[in-house]
Amino acid sequence: MPTMNTVQFHNADRTFNIKNRKKLKSFIPVIFTDSNTSLDSINYIFCSDTFLLDINREFLKHTYYTDIITFDLTAGKAPTIGEIYISIDRVKDNATIHGRSYIEEIHRVVFHGALHLCGYKDKKQVDIAAMRRAEDFYLKNYFS
Repeated sequence: MPTMNTVQFHNADRTFNIKNRKKLKSFIPVIFTDSNTSLDSINYIFCSDTFLLDINREFLKHTYYTDIITFDLTAGKAPTIGEIYISIDRVKDNATIHGRSYIEEIHRVVFHGALHLCGYKDKKQVDIAAMRRAEDFYLKNYFS
C-alpha cells in the first residue's frame, strides 16, 4: 500500500493561525523519513485547555491539563496514522513559562507529536533528553 504523507490541520474550539502552513505540512513527513517510519496521515486538532482536558480524562484517565495528546491509530504494520490534539492555551502559557516565542513553542509541540508517532517516548529522563534533542534538531532545520 503506498503512503499518502498527508498532514491536515483542524480547529476544534480554538483557531490555529500560523504563517507558512504549507511549509509546515510538507516538513512534518521529513521527521518520519528520518526515523524510517512510513506515514499515511496525521490530523492535528487545535483546541482549548478545556477541550483537551476532557479528552485527557476520557481516554487517559488523567485529571490535569496538558499541551498535547497523541493517538497512534495505525493498524498493525501499516503506515502510520495519527491524531494529535494540541491545546493552544497550554502552548501559549508554556511559551511564556519557558521564555520562548509562541511560534517556536507551537512548532516544538507539533514536532513533538510527530516524534511520538515515530517511536520517541518522554516518561524517563533519558527519553525526555532524546525527545528534546530531536525537537531542537527539527526546530533548527525548519527555521534555517
